[in-house]
Amino acid sequence: MNILVVEDELKLATLVQRTLQSEGYQCEVAHDGEAGLKVVREQQPDLVILDIGLPKINGLDVCTRIRQSKTIQKDPYILMLTGKGDEVDRIIGLHTGADDYMVKPFSLKELAARVFALLRRNLRGSEQGQGTTQAQEAGKSETAIITDHFFIEPDRRQVMVQKTPGAPVESIELTTLEFELLYTLAKKPGRVWTRTQLLDEIRGIDYVGDDRTIDGAVKRLRPKISPPDDLTRFIKTHIRLGYSFEDSRPR
Repeated sequence: MNILVVEDELKLATLVQRTLQSEGYQCEVAHDGEAGLKVVREQQPDLVILDIGLPKINGLDVCTRIRQSKTIQKDPYILMLTGKGDEVDRIIGLHTGADDYMVKPFSLKELAARVFALLRRNLRGSEQGQGTTQAQEAGKSETAIITDHFFIEPDRRQVMVQKTPGAPVESIELTTLEFELLYTLAKKPGRVWTRTQLLDEIRGIDYVGDDRTIDGAVKRLRPKISPPDDLTRFIKTHIRLGYSFEDSRPR
């Protein structure tokens, strides 16, 4: 697994790099947002650890550019680093596409745990290797979901949606987190999921991130799959509870 650390504090960047290398990851470092974007485009890392307060291009803009880029083939996980008490930055970071955040100063042990939790699915896939293909050949791959408005195919991570009756069917590009969120909700239409339940299902029960990650993903996902005048058409908010997917039952 390849990780990029984009951090302008040289000592902290080196410390994080050595910690992750000791855990067995390949780890590169960039010290400003412009250099970080260049490395992401050239090396396609699996995960980016991104400080908000970067020179040249700040971390929030870097995160947005990564998520909107058409030239970055691999959709990396993004773990954002913020200054103590910068709650507004943390919320904005999650809404712009970050998968998780940590507040400085932080424990290196916790950082390693967060990284492992984010990468666990990729790690399992690479460890299983050929075994994954054999399972798929045996009919054990995840099942595609078909509803009146959606076709969601998990093996190829393909999403087709007809936002309104009579509208053309569109192919939708989603980030990894957005796809996993949509697939999890759509598997059980009508079920109300709490944020914690969604994180457990998507990331695993040992994930230690913030449940506002889900709120940010929902906010980004809705405009991609819904009519512009009805953003809550398919993903409903249940106050003090969580979210549900509402469409016809899968057939």
